[in-house]
Amino acid sequence: MDSKMMHTTGFSRRSALKLFGVGAGTVGLGTLGIAPAAAASPVAAGVPAANDPGYWSKVAEMFTLDKRILFMNIGTVGSSPRQVLDVVDSVHRQVARDAESSYSDFADVRAVVAKAHGVDKDEIVITHNTSDGMSKALLGLNLREGDEILTTNHEHSGGNTPLALVRDRFGVVIKRVQLPIGDDQRAEDYVELFRAGITSRTKVIMFSAPTYLTGTMLPIRMLAELAQQHGITTVVDGAHIPGMLAYDFRALGVDFLAGSAAKWQCGPAGTGILYIRNRVTAANPNPLPEFWPVVSSGYPTDQSVDLRSRDQSQDIGRYLQSVGNGSKALNAGVQKVSEIWDEIGRQRIQDHIVGLGDYTKQLVVERWGASALYSAKSDARLTCALTAFNPFQNPADVKSAEKSAAFVSRLLEEYGVEIRNTRLAVIGDPTLHSPVRVSTHLFHQREDVDRLIDSAWKLSKSMA
Repeated sequence: MDSKMMHTTGFSRRSALKLFGVGAGTVGLGTLGIAPAAAASPVAAGVPAANDPGYWSKVAEMFTLDKRILFMNIGTVGSSPRQVLDVVDSVHRQVARDAESSYSDFADVRAVVAKAHGVDKDEIVITHNTSDGMSKALLGLNLREGDEILTTNHEHSGGNTPLALVRDRFGVVIKRVQLPIGDDQRAEDYVELFRAGITSRTKVIMFSAPTYLTGTMLPIRMLAELAQQHGITTVVDGAHIPGMLAYDFRALGVDFLAGSAAKWQCGPAGTGILYIRNRVTAANPNPLPEFWPVVSSGYPTDQSVDLRSRDQSQDIGRYLQSVGNGSKALNAGVQKVSEIWDEIGRQRIQDHIVGLGDYTKQLVVERWGASALYSAKSDARLTCALTAFNPFQNPADVKSAEKSAAFVSRLLEEYGVEIRNTRLAVIGDPTLHSPVRVSTHLFHQREDVDRLIDSAWKLSKSMA
């Protein structure tokens, strides 16, 4: 998801520095089974302790990112490790050589992804992206005229588009919670905002966690419990969750969660993950919601299936996964990157990259002041590896989309640092704001954050 880039200039990364160039060396990480290229020096044996900066330097060697650019826009697009690129290329060539078809439900791939996220393979679908997963989830629900969906004013088009479809097709009413910005909130405040919006007609609560506009992590588990108390289905736009956060999807208690496999998870482009709850558990004791796969070649045609009273005996994941001839190469890439993330350790990754996000927020406050933050900072339940802030010396300049676009463009051109900006509504202000947004990931270290902040500070002074 996260496709609406606010900065559009004539600058070409390809002509200037070739962001995804392949000339940055080919050293692999032996501990993850990556064989070093013949011309490269093999890394030292053994994995350093998790708090050793040398460990993450070795992890960074897995990627082909051009070292001349500090890429901090993973929230928009990820970069696959070499081993994933090799697997995808190899399988593509095998399929072409042998003219292989793949009318498959990719059960092995889904099993690996499911285990990584604490669920079963019948609850996982490998999708094209988060937008695809959100559409499959929302359009498969049994909604009728007058039903209400409670969502927020900070949603992505990948969620807003299927919302508009169910509104226009079925007469569903869309109601929106107005989300605050900055660091003056606690997780409980968001729960109360949603609680105030629930009516007797609310059938679905849909929200992004984190929001792509500010990077604030809405409290998924707390909102899921609120929804369960009212018999409401939950649909989460979790585009940034896979690969960033070590979440157990089942423990969250939500009914649907759509995420990207190509952003923070660094899988092949055009891949996503959709979780569909297919168990009644302590985390969500409510009956499974009625759900119909809107696109499927795996749905039974020789017998009638009743999904109105759905239970776990129905392989809902297979119904959705089986859609004609699928891509064996892309699915192999998703499986490989999931295995790599599991070997590094998802909690270790979360601790590292969210810690860098916390460090970024700390430095923003030190330079620009607390009022510059659009992301939450003080309540750890609301933080993640995304940071949005106002970079301007004159705070009012954040209301200019043109100045914000110029800031992002010049930061790349003049300082070799790539970030992005967003554009969002702010309570009490009729003018949209355009803060910048930074992503910290496993191939970053503190000195990268220092470089970002120093560069942004110098640029903000020169643009004052």
